Amino acid sequence: MASIEITSENFESVIDNNPIVFLDFWATWCGPCKSFGPVFEATAEAHPDIVFGKIDTDAQQELASVFGIRSVPTLAVIRERVMVFRESGALPASALEQIVDGVRKLDMDQVRAEIAAGQDGKQED
Repeated sequence: MASIEITSENFESVIDNNPIVFLDFWATWCGPCKSFGPVFEATAEAHPDIVFGKIDTDAQQELASVFGIRSVPTLAVIRERVMVFRESGALPASALEQIVDGVRKLDMDQVRAEIAAGQDGKQED
């Protein structure tokens, strides 16, 4: 499946209805975004069971702000409504494939437990 355009109108629905979502924050004026775009699209085609969404940071400034995007391209990965990966910069295809594999293998019960433990620790400070 090819990537889809993510907007403030469809963001919640996409996140709620798909267990794994890869988000490519990009801009039309960004050179590295143009080189990363085909890599992102090829990976989307290779993994039709995962949603790959593109967010134009100029057109979707509110979403870019919510995610604190300061540079593009930035890749964010959400699994079961939890952001499990985020990195700025264009990635080679091999690195993106490693991220796909790593996200698939995550034990989300363990991830949630680590998040909860981290929040408990902050409350005690």
